[in-house]
Amino acid sequence: MKKNSDTDTLLHYVGIGASAGGLEAIEDFFTHMPEKSNLAFIVIQHLSPDYKSLMVELLSKKTKIPVLRSADGMQVKPNHIYMIPPKKNLSIFHGRLVLKEKDNTRGVNLPIDIFLRSLAEDKAERAIAVILSGTGSDGTRGVRAIKEHGGMVMVQDDTTSKFNGMPRAAISTGVADFILPPQKMPDQLMAYVGHPYVIGRRSNEKLLTDESGLTRIFAELREKTKVDFTYYKPSTIIRRIQRRMTVNQVDQLSDYVEHLQKYPVEIITLYKELLIGVTSFFRNKEAMEYLMENSLTDLIDQARNRELRFWVTACSTGEEAYTIAILAKEAMAKLGVARDIKIFATDLDRDAIVHAGNGIYPESIAADLTPRMLGKYFYRKEDNYQIARHIREMVVFAQHNLVKDPPFTKIDMISCRNLLIYLQPVLQQKVMEMFNFSLNPGGILFLGNSETIGDMDHYFETIHQKHKIYRCTGKNSPLKQPIEAVPEHKKRFQQPTPFSFRDTFRRFSRLENNNMMNRYMSVLENSFLPLSIIVNEQLDILHIFGDATDFFKVPSGRMEFTINKMAIKELAIPLATGIQRVFKSNHELIYSNVKISTPDATRKISLRIIPMPRKKDHEDLVAVFFENSKDPAKTTETHTQVHDIDEDVQQRIQDLEQELQFSNENLQATIEELETSNEELQATNEELLASNEELQSTNEELQSTNEELFTVNSEYQKKIMELTEMNNDVENLLTGSGIEILILDENLEIRKCSPGLSTLFNILEKDIGRPISHLSHNIVDFDIINAIESVQRTKKLSSINKLLQDGSQYLIRILPYNIGPDAYSGTILTFVNQSELQQSRAALKRHKKLIPELIESLPSEIFIFKKQAGNQLILDRYVALTDVDAGKEKPLKPGLKLYQIWPDYKQIKIQSQLIKAMDGHPIHLIQIPAKKGWSAAHALLTVTLAENRLAVIKRPVTELYI
Repeated sequence: MKKNSDTDTLLHYVGIGASAGGLEAIEDFFTHMPEKSNLAFIVIQHLSPDYKSLMVELLSKKTKIPVLRSADGMQVKPNHIYMIPPKKNLSIFHGRLVLKEKDNTRGVNLPIDIFLRSLAEDKAERAIAVILSGTGSDGTRGVRAIKEHGGMVMVQDDTTSKFNGMPRAAISTGVADFILPPQKMPDQLMAYVGHPYVIGRRSNEKLLTDESGLTRIFAELREKTKVDFTYYKPSTIIRRIQRRMTVNQVDQLSDYVEHLQKYPVEIITLYKELLIGVTSFFRNKEAMEYLMENSLTDLIDQARNRELRFWVTACSTGEEAYTIAILAKEAMAKLGVARDIKIFATDLDRDAIVHAGNGIYPESIAADLTPRMLGKYFYRKEDNYQIARHIREMVVFAQHNLVKDPPFTKIDMISCRNLLIYLQPVLQQKVMEMFNFSLNPGGILFLGNSETIGDMDHYFETIHQKHKIYRCTGKNSPLKQPIEAVPEHKKRFQQPTPFSFRDTFRRFSRLENNNMMNRYMSVLENSFLPLSIIVNEQLDILHIFGDATDFFKVPSGRMEFTINKMAIKELAIPLATGIQRVFKSNHELIYSNVKISTPDATRKISLRIIPMPRKKDHEDLVAVFFENSKDPAKTTETHTQVHDIDEDVQQRIQDLEQELQFSNENLQATIEELETSNEELQATNEELLASNEELQSTNEELQSTNEELFTVNSEYQKKIMELTEMNNDVENLLTGSGIEILILDENLEIRKCSPGLSTLFNILEKDIGRPISHLSHNIVDFDIINAIESVQRTKKLSSINKLLQDGSQYLIRILPYNIGPDAYSGTILTFVNQSELQQSRAALKRHKKLIPELIESLPSEIFIFKKQAGNQLILDRYVALTDVDAGKEKPLKPGLKLYQIWPDYKQIKIQSQLIKAMDGHPIHLIQIPAKKGWSAAHALLTVTLAENRLAVIKRPVTELYI
């Protein structure tokens, strides 16, 4: 069976998403797009369901590319534009468009995401996404899907868009290949699809054979990112390197290596593309529901007095980790229990971890979550959604290399979805061994749809084959060392990091400086510095200088580093009291004669407490110096106090009792108020939660409606501009045509009239809308009402000649106002001034009477010729005026040829001029000189052309004229 030629030449499918303000951007895009590009364009807009879209009509005026309204089952062809109809969601399957009704039960509708995801799944690397002006974040998930399947993404520069919500959301994903104004996109798009790798003139095998180029690329990646991609699947690596070469318009791998070295930012971009992952909340909902109903419920129920530990690997931007946290909350609510759950979420991409830690997501996540889930676990933050705090606190995000870094231990569940498919078998085996090492006996392993446990079936038992859920059997497997040795056929992918003297010197200098300072401080501490301690406001010991064995001891029980816990009992109270006073006053304080007991004897020391200089964004600190006591009478310090242990203890007890009494009173009052407030707040919270869900749903509907109305408004503005131009054309036509026009509606009321109509009717501009019967006119003997009613009855044109009172004559034509086939609504009257025409006709009649008399008085001959084949002129008719032919021997008859009438026609060169006149270039005057055999006198010919006949009037002229 022969394939359709259109689909054979179709290179790529371009999905264009636009919302509010997108009409101008779409027009700019297609105005600069060539008519023949072998691309198919599918335009997805947020259209109002209550208004007819005019996009097909408006866009058709801006481009020569055919614009069609999409229909269910329509085959997508190259060099065509397909527009989404209102009230529909559009997707594509095997190159055919599929229309579905909008699902209003799911809250916010995201038609751009729906189409782009279907396009990515259907066309993979032949899919191109273009995001133009619009509000919200529709298209964010779609561009991720396009990029994951190897397609290309273009986004409008947000500085050129009327509404930058959609472009900003798409740019924030980090997957945009080009960020351009709409008018520059077509050139870049044509350059991209014309690249040899894109159109298939070059294959992956050629890149695989360039071992040197690939080795250099992997070396650059490892040096800049500390990640070795040696054991990643070659097909994935090559495909994404190929994509970056296409985006940068580079044909040879060696040229791309030079580009990497010249522009280091390209290394990071390639690294991001190699790590790109697409995730979403509740991805594969059936598997998630089964996981919660069975595995999570069992784990939570069995964990009585211990913490549950989950590990989400390759978490990307955190959706998967938060989903499992939500599922755990739901499972605990279902069981009616509370458990301490900690989720470790790790990924290789640091930027993704930072994004996940923020817990802020675009509003497009509403398509993945029910309104109840959205209201319960998220709250609105500007144009985004923020994960609830109690969910965020369950998850710990960290950068982690699954292959290289040590694994987590004592884990109850591991989620690793869609990571193993990118690794070669040797790495897959290593990762599975690591998971077996990390999981507790009976722990759960949750994999992606396309992943399996491989040769580890002895260590895992299957819980659900379809959803890829497994249980750890508890059999121990040796954890192998990280892969270092590389097979010979893979050595081309690795290259030692080149030696850098500058980096080596910096590292050496930094280490040497640290060692030198440490050695210097040890000399000061042992020989010159007294014992000193740095303490913060919480009384935590941060650093100790000197030997503290006589003053501090390690307490038994739980380890605490507060100074009053570690100090000997004689120093505990003065240290705690003095440090707190210094923090409050910010002044130096000295306690003298503090007695302490040592194994040898009792001695007195002084405590010198000095506030350290404060620094912005750093906590306040004090330094405590331990010195041997001096005579108080000899010291000059104003803040010196002789330490009296009894007085200090008594003062300390009194302060603490007052503080405790005050705290008890406040606590009791607070408890009573909180109990009352808690009851009120609980009821209010339930009401607010319900109201929030309703308002959230209403807000989403209003936002969607606002976008749709803006699109409709833009289309109507275009139509208003066109109507304004048409109205101006009509006004100029009425003014400049010289014909007066009067338009009446079906009730004979005036709708429009030309300015010059005031010469016939007594009409003013304010008379528009009045019945014509209310106005008088200057036409003699003319009943306008009867004439109009007659035309309305017969539906036929009527023409009447009438005179005005000033004697002017007008031709009046009355015809029905046609609004459709056999449909009429009103009447049109035209008034044409016939005065000048009648005067011309009278003058013409007078001239016609004089012409015969004039012609008869002239001694002329008239020859009427007609042309035949071969440019022969044949006499058709001959008229002799007066008696000029009296001297001829034979009368001239029809049928004679030119040389028979004028034998010397060649010498006088008259034939060519007559033939030229016969071909539509009349020569009005031809002078014929006297020749031998012709006539003694000169002649003057007047030549005219009429009705395909040539009239030649021959008149003799005098010698004086010549």
